[in-house]
Amino acid sequence: QGQLVESGGGLVQAGGSLRLSCAASGRTFSMYVMGWFRQAPGKDRELVAAISWAGGTTFYADSVKGRFTISRRDNAKNTTVYLQMNSLKSEDTAVYSCAARRGSVRTPGNYDYWGQGTQVTVSS
Repeated sequence: QGQLVESGGGLVQAGGSLRLSCAASGRTFSMYVMGWFRQAPGKDRELVAAISWAGGTTFYADSVKGRFTISRRDNAKNTTVYLQMNSLKSEDTAVYSCAARRGSVRTPGNYDYWGQGTQVTVSS
């Protein structure tokens, strides 16, 4: 059984930065694609960023390119995924969740494991 736990959310002013963390354990998540999603009130959930199991390939939504950076750290027992968010805007306000799936960043696929999410609020 896999478990994903996010942390690092909070309230920040526009133009500020936050770093989200996702601690993944219980499975060999080092072999999984890891992604960060967000969902704002009244909007669909969207994939913000994803990183391949080796860390060499990343994906970013157009809305966050140049501002957000996804990275990961894998060891024998667990995996931690980070989302560094800079130059935050009010439209970045959402619940951010990390997720994991098999496969490749470049090919579509369903995410099988999800965290509970962490709230990010950007005040203008």
